[in-house]
Amino acid sequence: MSIKASIINYNIFGEEKSVKKILVIEDTASTRNLFLEGIKAKGFYTIGAENGLIGVQRANEELPDLIVSEIMIPKLNGYGVLTTLRQNPLTATIPFIFVTVRITRTDIRKGMELGADDYLTKPCTVEELLRAIAVCLEKRAFLQQQYAVQPQIVAEPPLADIIKPAAFECIFPSNHQLNKVFSFIEANYHRPITLKDVAVAVGYCPTYLTNLVQKQTGQTVQNWIIQRRMLAARSLLLETDQKIEAIATLVGYQCMVHFFRQFRQHHGTTPQAWRRASATSSLQKHERSNCYETQI
Repeated sequence: MSIKASIINYNIFGEEKSVKKILVIEDTASTRNLFLEGIKAKGFYTIGAENGLIGVQRANEELPDLIVSEIMIPKLNGYGVLTTLRQNPLTATIPFIFVTVRITRTDIRKGMELGADDYLTKPCTVEELLRAIAVCLEKRAFLQQQYAVQPQIVAEPPLADIIKPAAFECIFPSNHQLNKVFSFIEANYHRPITLKDVAVAVGYCPTYLTNLVQKQTGQTVQNWIIQRRMLAARSLLLETDQKIEAIATLVGYQCMVHFFRQFRQHHGTTPQAWRRASATSSLQKHERSNCYETQI
């Protein structure tokens, strides 16, 4: 399949879909024009920017389908451009490719940690850039397709028919940037979901999502999934007589050993011991309450 064919497709009626917009941020005019002309020749709509601040402005105005940027650019470097765009919900999921002279392992690592989708080093050919663009757009199309078939967020907790509504409590912080992340976890924690599943659902790459959640909450995505599962497990242990094996399955664990290990890590004891201790504590509280009412 040619590069152009892999990017410009047709719908079921044979009509060509809208042309993809590519933003190129590069301060060297000759390089910028070379990339723009090569990309345009393959059927894309191109946008150029000579520095980082203009690049951010154009990205917000045009909402391109993909951004190509040098790191060493004036006004705002490529790292700053990517960080700024990732903080805006409208531009946070736009695929981003660095094409740069910065070639150390540290440079590459930093770019990927900030959420870059690819990293090309100069000198590179237009064909190499076009192949990277094709891969990024195909990957984004795949993620969108995967998200379309993901289980949708349900209207009530999946265990609401087993546990009393009062048993649930909110464990997720209020954060507009992470609302979709927490909503997806809430709706699907009882399934064997992973970081990748959450990333696909919210349209972020796993690396960027990991850094975003860590920065905003101080915890990882996996930690939030585990916390939500532990809350459900405690509720089931207290409110039902379900066996431990059944509870592990209901809260998303396919491996009993994994469930026992994580429960012990969070509670310092086994599920059975926690259930007995909690039942004894509840009984003692009930007896003290009855005694108090009798005295009155």
